[in-house]
Order: sequence, then structure tokens, then C-alpha cells
Amino acid sequence: MVPDTGDGGKSSVDLSVDGFLHLHWVPGVAIEVEDARAAMAKVNELCRQEQRPMLVDMAEVASVSREARAVWSIPCGASRIALLGKSPVDRVLANFFLGVHVPPCPTRFFTSRSEAIDWLDVGA
Repeated sequence: MVPDTGDGGKSSVDLSVDGFLHLHWVPGVAIEVEDARAAMAKVNELCRQEQRPMLVDMAEVASVSREARAVWSIPCGASRIALLGKSPVDRVLANFFLGVHVPPCPTRFFTSRSEAIDWLDVGA
């Protein structure tokens, strides 16, 4: 499926053939509340009332506002969320979110795409 770009072009969301959602944030982006809401609206639109595992590629995201982090505490179409990053900064952002907010579903951070997919597949 062709990715659907979120408002402002900061993210894209697509539904893979195997039923996984993939949310990709553009490297270097500063995620604001409007960006988070737009991405979650696309996720919910693609899910059509059915929950699906979701891979969030957050590698090299520059920052996430407090308001945007709060949006991700609201239940959405994701049944499990694997946060995929590369750097220590990505890990800090993910751990900060996980430490401050209660995710709406099981959520873990990974630096390995294959490990993230395996974890999502187990819970699917």
C-alpha cells in the first residue's frame, strides 16, 4: 500500500500486506501536538475499528512536545506498539515517554527492526 502522508509531511502511515501498521517520522522532525493528532487519525482511519500491531520508526526525531506525548496515551487502533530507533537520543525520548505516560497498549523500544517485528508478530 502507498504511504499516506500526515498533515505537514512530517510522517507517513501505511498498512502492510501482513496487517501491520507502519508509522514513519521524518528524521530531524520536531513533533508537535497537531502532528501527533494527524498521525493517530491516519492510524485509526487505516484500522477501521480493528486493532493492529504498529511499528513506529522514530529514528533521529529531534523532539516531541509534551502535548504530543499526551496524545499517544489515548487509545487508538494499535494493539501493540514497537518504537524503533537508532541512537541513544531515540532511546532517551522513548524511555521518557514510557516513564511519564501510560501507553494505551503494550509498548516497547527496539533498535533492531527484526526484533521489533518479531515482538509485534508474537502479540498479533
